[in-house]
Amino acid sequence: QRQMCIRDRTCSHGHSLLVHPVCLKKVLEHPEKIGFLDIETSNLVATYGYVFSYCIKEMDGDILEGCITKEDLESGVFDKKLIHNLIRDMKKFDRLVTYYGTSFDIPFLRTRAIKYKLDFPLYKEIQHTALYSVVKNRCKLHSNRLGVVCDFFNIKAKGHPLKPKVWFKASMGEPKALQYILTHNREDVISTEKLYKRVIL
Repeated sequence: QRQMCIRDRTCSHGHSLLVHPVCLKKVLEHPEKIGFLDIETSNLVATYGYVFSYCIKEMDGDILEGCITKEDLESGVFDKKLIHNLIRDMKKFDRLVTYYGTSFDIPFLRTRAIKYKLDFPLYKEIQHTALYSVVKNRCKLHSNRLGVVCDFFNIKAKGHPLKPKVWFKASMGEPKALQYILTHNREDVISTEKLYKRVIL
């Protein structure tokens, strides 16, 4: 499994580890710390929406997470503290794996960070694996949505599907709705890790 993973990886110079023996040695001596990142938001665009919650699951480990509160919304702070904490947690990893993160999660978070003048990780400061693109290139499914892909690989997912009623209540800061969204968020990173192990390792 390690050999297959190394074969597909690149070093900080953008080359295959197999052609950079010095970089390969460093990787073998200090294995990457991998995290699985997912966010839930109030809108699909970051100028009109904010982050409800985030989760980063350590490979075979715990979940680092955060959730906006009713007080954050009522005070007008919105997701500023949440984005600050998320950036802190992102920087604990060498590589972040997302599902559809190239087109959504990462640009959304970067936009929110810029709004608050926060120090978002620079390009390639943290390596990123776009699992959506991997699945799309390696499989030919009728849909590449995470739930559909997990179902195809017999991975349990979406135990707490998001519904409009929950979304609206969360937007008003209702604690139970926000906790429901956070639970959904946790399930997504757990599913993403399992999918990663099926299609990457």
